[in-house]
Amino acid sequence: MNTVLIANPKGGSGKTTISTNLAGYFASRGKHVVLSDMDRQKSASAWLARRDEALPLIHGLDGRGKHADSLSAEWSVIDSPAGIHGDKLSDAVKRADWVIVPIQPSAFDIGATEDFLDILRAEKAVRKERTFVAMVGMRVDTRTRTALKLQAFLDNAGFPVMTNLRDGQIYMQAAEQGMSLFDMRPSLVARDMQQWAPLLQWLMDAERHAK
Repeated sequence: MNTVLIANPKGGSGKTTISTNLAGYFASRGKHVVLSDMDRQKSASAWLARRDEALPLIHGLDGRGKHADSLSAEWSVIDSPAGIHGDKLSDAVKRADWVIVPIQPSAFDIGATEDFLDILRAEKAVRKERTFVAMVGMRVDTRTRTALKLQAFLDNAGFPVMTNLRDGQIYMQAAEQGMSLFDMRPSLVARDMQQWAPLLQWLMDAERHAK
């Protein structure tokens, strides 16, 4: 099973947006997907509850254990809680093949994420290259000064930056319907698909190399 952990201790960084859309992507490709919701707010679980049965199936897991549907999954996407640290973080990183760190362009987010990246670098699974880490800029308007500051931070983060995702209403519209961008009409999400492409390519290339 391929396991992707979405993690950042800062609340509101975009973890659930990444998690639900990644799960939607894998499901749209016919993969057996489990979306594990470890966050106490249970936003990912609520998204699944709104999801139409006609859409590609995604199995939900509340983060407290395994169930039969998770044992044969091809992809496990984990929406981690805000403030994850210590043994819980180490255990989650150890179980993951990839860690995706979403970050928004604000001084608060950059400060919190900088400390978190120091912790990730010290994790044995990351140092031994058993778990791979990548960054994703969230709600980025490349025309703004804050975006330039974020880019400067990311350039020196020490982990690859896969992409920057815009702050588009399409994400809110999808979330309200229990949909991912990959469930929506292609003409509505063409620009967003271009932004997602590098991250998805990174994951799929890594999956092929692992086989």
